[in-house]
Amino acid sequence: MNDLVIVGHGPGAHRLIDQLLRQGYAGRITVLDAESRPTYNRMLLTSVLEGNLGTESLTLPRHPDAVRVWQGVTVTGIDRHRRLVRTDTGQEHRYDTLVLATGARPHLPEVPGLHDSEGFLVENVTPLRTLDDGAHLARLAESSGRITVLGGGVLGVETATALNARGLAVTLVHAGKHLMDRRLDPAAGRMLAEALSGRGIGVRLSGHPREYRPGALTLDDGQEVAAEAVAVCTGVLPETTLARQAGLAVHRGVVVDDQLRTTDERIHALGDCAEHDGLPTESSGAGRCQADVLAQVLSGASPEAHYPGTRNITRLKACGIDLVTLGPAEELNSGDDAEAVTLSDPARGRYARLSLHNDRIAAAVVLGLPTAVATMSQLHSAGRPVPADRLAALLGTTPARHTGSGELPDSAVLCRCNNVTRKALATAFGDGARDVPALARATRATTGCGSCTDTIRRLCRSLADTIPEQEDAA
Repeated sequence: MNDLVIVGHGPGAHRLIDQLLRQGYAGRITVLDAESRPTYNRMLLTSVLEGNLGTESLTLPRHPDAVRVWQGVTVTGIDRHRRLVRTDTGQEHRYDTLVLATGARPHLPEVPGLHDSEGFLVENVTPLRTLDDGAHLARLAESSGRITVLGGGVLGVETATALNARGLAVTLVHAGKHLMDRRLDPAAGRMLAEALSGRGIGVRLSGHPREYRPGALTLDDGQEVAAEAVAVCTGVLPETTLARQAGLAVHRGVVVDDQLRTTDERIHALGDCAEHDGLPTESSGAGRCQADVLAQVLSGASPEAHYPGTRNITRLKACGIDLVTLGPAEELNSGDDAEAVTLSDPARGRYARLSLHNDRIAAAVVLGLPTAVATMSQLHSAGRPVPADRLAALLGTTPARHTGSGELPDSAVLCRCNNVTRKALATAFGDGARDVPALARATRATTGCGSCTDTIRRLCRSLADTIPEQEDAA
């Protein structure tokens, strides 16, 4: 019997196991998880921080008892010759196949004052990567008068809006010239900053931190930002320590081929720790796709299955801000062979920029246009052409996309991670699942990357408006 050992138990590893079992995998599965709590969806941490979800909502379904899960166990080494994995408890686990799903760790900038003399973050400074981080940040938020979020990427913006929703005074400090500068063009970045400022969030751009002391963050221009607590959201680094120690090829992440194999054919890697085709895995969608492919390979359901890469789709999880980026940002300024479509409406906070090749989206930014966010995401994901009437598609008036009421059709996929359609959600709502947590339990919508949470919340409100009419009709 084949012994499969998985190091790490995040959402990617959880999905791998789920898919293996669905496909009849007959081997033994052992999971070694450094965290002591049941596995959870870390992509929804900011929703918990905002107060829209409880921590229990993040917990992923438990595996059957046949899957052996060791929690609170740290892997200390891999013996490739003897095919053994060693842990800090002194145990050794033999493997025929090993999967590294070690994830990533926060990138912590070297700013004087953020760390103590032993190199640890000081008490009132925390990253946001785990549930423990989230709980610590929530305690800091409750006890502090003002909190500063360091880093204006996706996580930084989501964290700032979540803390702001709790009624806290928040300042977002970003070293770049505009927010989310790795994903947005300058015009979209400026509008996003204006949207945050409109909520009362302070935004400091081109702000390189020079020093931190309790109560204040000093920037390189000498100005100070009040900061009784600091949330560090300055990116992540693939966790590759085990792979390096074992002699596997590592660039930024653990190098894998189209079947997620490392340079040792018995060892695979997936998720945030993996690097495929020279690119690190930077989205939960890519991790899920990798898990699905690897499950086909390891189960024998499709031994030749290969991972082709995943379309880059990033949807901001910030209540009330509809923003999606599609494809690589550098494609937004592509050359003469691309069609550029731009819609700019600063007064209403609406902006879209599309770069099209053969009528298909190579890259896009859509802000403040909720229907277009959903439409363009689905067109890009499926590789389908954008309708000839580009403006109608962006404004949500394309007849082919909508019902007569102006709503998305029943076939529209609102949760891409779990392929949940509007019809499935409406059916579950009619059966009594009347809020986001209940719909998540009934359909698994929002339990993937979580980016559809705001869309599902709006759908709940829309469906709730129809209940009295339905009851009167009954």
